[in-house]
Amino acid sequence: MPTALISHHECVLHEISPDHPESPQRVDAIADQLKKQDVYDYLMHADAPKATWEQLLLGHSEAYIDLIHRKSPSSGSIDLDEDTSMNIHTLDAGLRAAGGGIHAVDQVMSGKVNNAFCLTRPPGHHAERIQAMGFCIFGNIAIAARHAIRQYGLERVAIVDFDVHHGNGTEDIVDGDPNILFCSSFQYPFYPGGYRDNVDNQRVNTPLKAGCNSADFRGAITDSWLPALEAYRPEMLFISAGFDAHLEDPLAGICLLDHDYVWITNKLMDIADRHCNGRIVSMLEGGYSLPTLSRCASAHVRGLMGL
Repeated sequence: MPTALISHHECVLHEISPDHPESPQRVDAIADQLKKQDVYDYLMHADAPKATWEQLLLGHSEAYIDLIHRKSPSSGSIDLDEDTSMNIHTLDAGLRAAGGGIHAVDQVMSGKVNNAFCLTRPPGHHAERIQAMGFCIFGNIAIAARHAIRQYGLERVAIVDFDVHHGNGTEDIVDGDPNILFCSSFQYPFYPGGYRDNVDNQRVNTPLKAGCNSADFRGAITDSWLPALEAYRPEMLFISAGFDAHLEDPLAGICLLDHDYVWITNKLMDIADRHCNGRIVSMLEGGYSLPTLSRCASAHVRGLMGL
């Protein structure tokens, strides 16, 4: 079965500010690299639909959803916090980003595809239940995971997040959910700040020191994530795929290399093959050096394709 690539042109229209690192060019850079490597046409392409109000409630309070809709500007832009703003296209882009994950779940669970990568933005893993932050509007991956549980009756899903920043929003949304295991690796101390204690079958936080290299990263994942995932036996695996822990990324201090993203993708594919019948939904999070992002995200997608 093919791998789905889910995106939408409205995701490119959202812009925080000119020259901001979370730029519209991130989507185009990845798509162009997939074309350059002659794999783009072998993906099953789908437009990301807009998430409904009811679907957004899987991750956010009604008051927060209403606030985001009311704040959507008719011209110019408005700030939601010091790092996150909305232009006239942001609401639609955010709804597409959340809806893309939901559509990916539907495609995978229906058996139409083996797995899916959501090439959407704005990213989502910093958006808390009642707070936008860190370039993120809606908790895209948490919403997708909850959709899999509600719509398909799954009892054990896992979310893994290898972005260089802690997935505080995902953690906030899924905290205490008995059906979700959340694993996050991240530079610490660093934005967005603290993290919650580990809980068996619920949360595996893996803080990494600045300067951490490939061996450090792989050792930490091998010691923390992999045993937890094997014991949990997830029925579906969700990936917050951030590529900003790379040595060349301008916003952080972890020193991963291209082949580390191949390694982690392969490890997660192995987990999914053993426990999930291969079912994976991966969603783009961070990554702010365009050449590096395009290479590493393309390698990740190629891994999902089994190449």
